[in-house]
Amino acid sequence: MKITRISTFHAAPRWLFLKMETDEGVTGWGEPVIEGRASTVEAAVHELADYLIGQDPARINDLWQVLYRGGFYRGGAILMSAIAGIDQALWDIKGRTLGVPVHTLLGGCVRDRMKTYRWVGGDRPADIVAQMRQYRAQGFDTFKFNGTEELKLIDSPRAVDAAVAKVAHIREALGDTVDFGIDFHGRVSVPMARVLLHELAPFRPLFVEEPVLAEQWEHYRTLADATPIPLAAGERMYSRTEFKPVLAAGGLSILQPDLSHAGGITECVKIAAMAEAFDVALAPHCPLGPVALAACLQVDFVSYNAMLQEQSIGIHYNEGADLLDYVLNKEDFRCDDQGCIAALPKPGLGVEIDEARLIEASKQPPRWRNPVWRHADGSVAEW
Repeated sequence: MKITRISTFHAAPRWLFLKMETDEGVTGWGEPVIEGRASTVEAAVHELADYLIGQDPARINDLWQVLYRGGFYRGGAILMSAIAGIDQALWDIKGRTLGVPVHTLLGGCVRDRMKTYRWVGGDRPADIVAQMRQYRAQGFDTFKFNGTEELKLIDSPRAVDAAVAKVAHIREALGDTVDFGIDFHGRVSVPMARVLLHELAPFRPLFVEEPVLAEQWEHYRTLADATPIPLAAGERMYSRTEFKPVLAAGGLSILQPDLSHAGGITECVKIAAMAEAFDVALAPHCPLGPVALAACLQVDFVSYNAMLQEQSIGIHYNEGADLLDYVLNKEDFRCDDQGCIAALPKPGLGVEIDEARLIEASKQPPRWRNPVWRHADGSVAEW
């Protein structure tokens, strides 16, 4: 079997799909994207295709090394995301060829179902409690929301009080019937993170995500030592080499690699194993589409330390399409009355793409960009 063609489809809301074809008619799908930089990743995919056309797709490990090491310059958001989508498609082809799910090829499941959580609120959250009640009625009991809007390097007690009041209201309204993670989204400086983590601790959040920017990872340990709240991060780390010093330094309780950013299944299985060796849980980042989620689930089902899976049903970014709009086998992704998804049963990644709908959607590709926020003084704020 040889790879004959790689095609890409940029479609709403902000997703990029990759289709890999072979001379034996077996097709694989991937989702290589950096949100807001889809066209840049798309260009990288087609540059990397020069290494792939005519090659045997079964040699996943060798092809991954060629893509990673063959161009001299390596790593980073764009190149690793391009490799991630290609890697997903290679695993999809292998599973479809052999007639088994990818989790079977990776050694088999360590669990029967995977717990997921729902996003509530948006960039500037409105009535989070109302949304939680709505989803609670559907069986979901675990959520995540943005903890703050823009914060200055050193901000006022009023800004801290506003963030804390939001969390206090959730606990007052819903008690211990829900669990929730709070996403700082890299909007919080080290000094303000210390203050907020202290103030939020009495409300016992499940975790705080990206308490500070990834480039400030050396502070994770200090922050963790000062709070009982588990700290989570990893969506803006792209390889084992980036996770290595973070795990060695300590401080994180939950690692969140993204299967569409951090080199795909091949790399993220290894990142998950590294985390397990440090007694760190795994909760893959996935505010993206169905192929990305399917890839995450394949890793979740073979990783002992996987604890939670993000998924994008109804997320505030999904304008123009929702998670399963391009999926034919929607039932396989159904969440049960506790918010869990069973192991995907179909061969490969386990997702059947509605190609006709995707092609139609790609005729008017979105131009999604994250907002640029500014402080009151006009300086750029972290979004």
